[in-house]
Amino acid sequence: MTILPLHPAHNASPAALRGFLAQCQDAAVKVGRPRLVSISLAVDALDPLAVLESIFEPDEPHFYAERPTLETAISGAEVAVAHDAHGADRFASVQRFIDETLEHAIAVGDVDAPFGGPHFFAAFTFNPETEAGDAFPAARVFVPRWQVARAGATTTAVANLSIGPDSDLDVLAERVWRAHGKFSQFRFREPEAPIEPALPEFSTHETGDYRATVNRALGLIAAGEFEKIVLARAIDLTTREALHPLRVLNGLRQRFPECYAFSLANGKGQSFIGASPERLVRVSRGVLETDALAGTIRRGVGASDDAALAAALQQSEKDQREHRFVVDTIAGRLGQLGLKLEHAAKPGLRKLANLQHLHTPIKAVLNDDVRLLTALGQLHPTPAVGGTPAQAAIGHIRELEGFSRGLYAGALGWVNARGGGEFFVGIRSALVSGSSARLYAGAGIVKGSNAEKEFAETELKFRAMLEALSA
Repeated sequence: MTILPLHPAHNASPAALRGFLAQCQDAAVKVGRPRLVSISLAVDALDPLAVLESIFEPDEPHFYAERPTLETAISGAEVAVAHDAHGADRFASVQRFIDETLEHAIAVGDVDAPFGGPHFFAAFTFNPETEAGDAFPAARVFVPRWQVARAGATTTAVANLSIGPDSDLDVLAERVWRAHGKFSQFRFREPEAPIEPALPEFSTHETGDYRATVNRALGLIAAGEFEKIVLARAIDLTTREALHPLRVLNGLRQRFPECYAFSLANGKGQSFIGASPERLVRVSRGVLETDALAGTIRRGVGASDDAALAAALQQSEKDQREHRFVVDTIAGRLGQLGLKLEHAAKPGLRKLANLQHLHTPIKAVLNDDVRLLTALGQLHPTPAVGGTPAQAAIGHIRELEGFSRGLYAGALGWVNARGGGEFFVGIRSALVSGSSARLYAGAGIVKGSNAEKEFAETELKFRAMLEALSA
């Protein structure tokens, strides 16, 4: 990526902007292909979700992710450039697209600010191939036209353009100039008069018998087919009125500030939303971070009850064994890349609003030839959402569950122009489409699992999304 020593706030005028875009167009003519042009600007503190709400259009793709407790959030809307892929090569295909795009990209402004420069938002479904009716392709990556992100007290707004030999520079310059003015002094929509909302009336439907499915899986485990399998439920919910994904997201981020609150829209009226507790991989300054999160119990009514439940989880042979499957598999997969991992010998606890999990943070210094998407492709899907051995367990999931997972238990996140980025697992989630939604929740099944207890665990996981949809 070529970073030019120009700043959009200096000598800012429509004429100067058009002159700069004309130079970018000349560069596109020389290479015979469009060039991504990225303009970054540090602005006054903004809430990226509020910005996304103000420009939300159901027929435009968007991406949003936030960790409220870490005071970080990033949003992007509309598409400057995009790429879809499928099959076993999909992670490498997305990486090639990123590399080719950055090779011909031009960036100006506050590129070195937190979340400055172009970001590539990406999503990978659970399986490498999709089925008829799936809302998202097996892999999709896009650079948004408009990006707003917050890191602590710093907010960075980014405009991204694809400029080719035949691009209309007058239209592009006007679009960016209007955005520059808007984000420099952003004004949100006038607040609506507060009213007591009526709780939506739901009707729900679930295909299959989850308890029977768990028992079938236990039979396969006893027969030696695999050691662990993660089985999910899907509940289809319909309401009388359309569900607004970003309003649901507001409820999730407020209730689960320690999770990744996220929304990904396909531009066709469907959004995949959720509050995921599970980071898949993060890369920053050459250090990779990931998590093993497996083994679950509810939160207690009071401090004593909560502590007793936590102790029971830590002493559970079944949950410790399930957790060890995940840690060992992550270590084995990343070890194949030549990475040396650092992690505690015993798991700690990750406490959420309604659940607590066994949790092991894992770190490794990256080798020069290992990139974020290389590690992501090696890790996804982890035993926390698939099973052990992976190939044997995953081969039975579709048959046992009876539905296509799509992005459920998939990988969602972003890559920046420096090769850093972050991906999380698409769990505790729902696919929202108009007045209907499909909710997902799963549990890990190992020897010693009890069908009734696993059903109860999924009920707890469904509750968060049901309450957000009811808010």
